[in-house]
Amino acid sequence: MEKVDLKKELKNLYNPSAKEVSIIDVPDMNFLMIDGEGAPASQQYIEAVQTLYPLAYALKFMVKKAKGVDYGVMPLEGLWWMDDMAQFSVERKDEWKWTAMIMQPKYVTEIDFKAAVEQVRKKNPPALEKVRFECFHEGKAAQIMHIGPFSAEAPNIQRMHAVIKASGHQLSGKHHEIYLNDPSKTAPEKLKTVLRQPMK
Repeated sequence: MEKVDLKKELKNLYNPSAKEVSIIDVPDMNFLMIDGEGAPASQQYIEAVQTLYPLAYALKFMVKKAKGVDYGVMPLEGLWWMDDMAQFSVERKDEWKWTAMIMQPKYVTEIDFKAAVEQVRKKNPPALEKVRFECFHEGKAAQIMHIGPFSAEAPNIQRMHAVIKASGHQLSGKHHEIYLNDPSKTAPEKLKTVLRQPMK
């Protein structure tokens, strides 16, 4: 049995510095994805999360049994945006659009995904028909680790944007967050969230 620590292998993507903004080149990776709109506390978003995790775990155990590779399920990630990104702010969360997603390692194929969908169907997850398995291209981006409540992210987001502009680049694509803890089990001041912004 091969044991794989994906977070360790992809440390530059999933464990950036909390002290300074870093510039990285994000490789193409496959994800389970569900699109929706509304605030993170909305029923639609909760249902997306309740669907992604059973699928991700079904795939993990499928790969372990069939391919002899044991890996940890990756954290929940979110892309957040509005049609007019100049209007994007925490005051307008109800208008946000989003993609909730979990990264899938190279061992997981489209065939595995379809088999996992059928496997979890009997558990009746609420957003199963909305899930897709897709390669996501992000490319060059700035990122920083935010430690603390989600409501206190703004200064780090501003720092990230300032570094992008100072480097002669523009913001491009969607605001990206990676949630390294379960907010229902972690004190707000200890939450770790990777904040990422693609650039061009």
